[in-house]
Amino acid sequence: MPTAHKRLAYKRILIKLSGEALLGKDRTFGIDRAFLEYLAREIKDVRALGTEVAAVVGGGNIFRGVSDSAHGMDRVSADHMGMLATVINALALQDALERVGVFTRVLSAIEMREVAEPFIRRRAIRHMEKGRVAIFAAGIGNPYFSTDTAAALRAMEVKADIILKATKVDGIYDADPVKNPKARKFDRLTYLDVLKKGLKVMDATAISLCMDNGLPIIVYDLKRKGNLRRIALGEKVGTLVKE
Repeated sequence: MPTAHKRLAYKRILIKLSGEALLGKDRTFGIDRAFLEYLAREIKDVRALGTEVAAVVGGGNIFRGVSDSAHGMDRVSADHMGMLATVINALALQDALERVGVFTRVLSAIEMREVAEPFIRRRAIRHMEKGRVAIFAAGIGNPYFSTDTAAALRAMEVKADIILKATKVDGIYDADPVKNPKARKFDRLTYLDVLKKGLKVMDATAISLCMDNGLPIIVYDLKRKGNLRRIALGEKVGTLVKE
């Protein structure tokens, strides 16, 4: 059984993973199993500290409702396809976690009892209290809402202390640091800063939800080993968005 660490900064966290994160380094479609195993070990490490963990996974590595591949499709149909893509990713993450010995439950906003539990708030909280990682799939079950919004909503429903937005860069910048080497990194921002500057952290609906409920967000580099553990222990990592 995990034991709580004296310096634990967050008791319960929700990790927001984009579908693209599961591509790893070289893929343009699908799931990189080696990267998924790395991710599972990072989550196992933070679980061992006593932190309760939930995750929301996107589906962009398979299908995005607002992408070029959905061009010309009915938006509702395309979004439903995107939601099903998140279920595939959630099952893949569950498999990777259980391979490294972490008990996991997938809870879907779209009912599909053969592969996942339906999302029930109290059940999700109970799973986390029992030390299981709760993976929330299918967004919020409705079209026109992103998995960013789903992450904000689920985090509030299960009373998470913080959302950890896992990205390819080590925080929020005033420009794309990959394209612009002079891009400036922010250590801390308010929700209004993010909205006014139009920073691509999470969509405006998700940021507004977090702002209205005082839920902090940390944007961090997913690929740097140990970052998740450092955040759980209260070290300064990435960019903090807070009032």
